[in-house]
Amino acid sequence: MTVTNGYEQSDREQAIKIINLDELEDQARQIIPQGGFGYISEGSEDEWTKARNRAAFNTVQIAPRVLHSVEAPSTSTSVFGVSIKTPVIMAPTAAQGLAHTRGEAATAEGVAAAGTIMSQSTYGTTSIAETAEASKGAPWFFQLYMSNDWEFNEALLDEAKSHGAAAVVLTVDSMQGGYREPDIRNEFQFPLPMANLAAFSETSGKGKGIFEIYAAAKQKITGADVRRVAEYVGLPVIVKGIQDPCDAALALGSGASGIWVSNHGGRQLNGGPGSFDVLPSIARAVNGRVPVIFDSGVRRGSQVFKALASGADLVAIGRPAIYALALGGAQGVRTVFEYLTHEFRIVMQLAGTQTVDDVKRAKLLHY
Repeated sequence: MTVTNGYEQSDREQAIKIINLDELEDQARQIIPQGGFGYISEGSEDEWTKARNRAAFNTVQIAPRVLHSVEAPSTSTSVFGVSIKTPVIMAPTAAQGLAHTRGEAATAEGVAAAGTIMSQSTYGTTSIAETAEASKGAPWFFQLYMSNDWEFNEALLDEAKSHGAAAVVLTVDSMQGGYREPDIRNEFQFPLPMANLAAFSETSGKGKGIFEIYAAAKQKITGADVRRVAEYVGLPVIVKGIQDPCDAALALGSGASGIWVSNHGGRQLNGGPGSFDVLPSIARAVNGRVPVIFDSGVRRGSQVFKALASGADLVAIGRPAIYALALGGAQGVRTVFEYLTHEFRIVMQLAGTQTVDDVKRAKLLHY
């Protein structure tokens, strides 16, 4: 363990054995301090929506297909002209130093080794530059939480673009955090600095502190903000937090280059639908015009299959990768993506699908 500001951080770096992703949560609970673990694992209120994210997958079944001459299915795919080995990517998650002393840098290293895409949060404990360096040329996205201070937004976007971000993920469902009881019960405060916020505070010349920047988070986000970010940064902008087809249409009409279907892992609006519940209708509204990314509740290869067959182009995971980060650092993260892709490949073959495009055309049974 490494102790920073009185907070114990894992410094493990080892391969981990995975039987299933659910078991990682209890294993990580033994390593991550209570406050940090509560922040990572929690949903909002009584966590009904967090639970629904998992239950929603059980509303459909995969139709087994045989006699289709399928052997060694390929999980490779591409997005925005970038080829990746698996349709499973890393969702942006904040403050990964709560799980491991190397934080986002270790996650980026593990994700790159697995041949897929890292997403770096504005509120990372590792800087954009450090995460980009750890990616070693592999593709990565930068996730922006907008501030009312446009100079701060510009500084982050400039930094991300200069270090090779392939796209910007604009999160629009987190103008404020959901009511999360573990944080209240644990009286949790972030024990580690947010590297990107700290860097801006030090270099802006305005003397702003981190808490001032937090307080300046933009509450009202509209289509005009999507367009402003897209026009400024000159990279594909993926709007994350879409849960309604009408909002997908608004985002597309405002210049979005991608739609990210997500309810933030059940951390925001409790009582809302599971992310998988709304995926098909949003995918129909998008109608192939831009890539659709999906997250929230994914733990099995069969769930990756169901999401792709319901209209997603990519599927993102968050918590399982962070638990693996605590358990094994970069090697642990790599193992999670390789394991989930292995499960997905098995399902592909049993469902008679040779490629990811075949999966997208696969039949699901509804009941």
